[in-house]
Amino acid sequence: MTPETALAVAQGAIKKGDVLAVARVAGIQAAKRCSDLVPLCHPLLVGAVTVNFEILDSSIVIESQVETVDRTGVEMEALTACSVAALTVYDMCKSKDRSMVISDIALWEKTGGRSGHYRREDSD
Repeated sequence: MTPETALAVAQGAIKKGDVLAVARVAGIQAAKRCSDLVPLCHPLLVGAVTVNFEILDSSIVIESQVETVDRTGVEMEALTACSVAALTVYDMCKSKDRSMVISDIALWEKTGGRSGHYRREDSD
């Protein structure tokens, strides 16, 4: 996104409203509805969902965390939360900046479930 768009989001100056608040709610809803959106993803009892944002000079970093007491991981729910939050940011800002790109959606860490613990190696 352009630096002007990132600044407008930070200042709450986007015409459609508070971009990050709406994107947070969209991400939480998406995590809870993941099994309705992703074929073959089974429904889980989601205990908690957080969606956080970091506004940089020309981008917004979105991070989600999903927790459950179920026997399986919730990485699909977390990835869905980030994806839908990013789509919401795009939708709310597209009248100001159609050049935005959604990129680099990745799992950074997962604990629990059959496959155990996973942590992505930092590529920097």
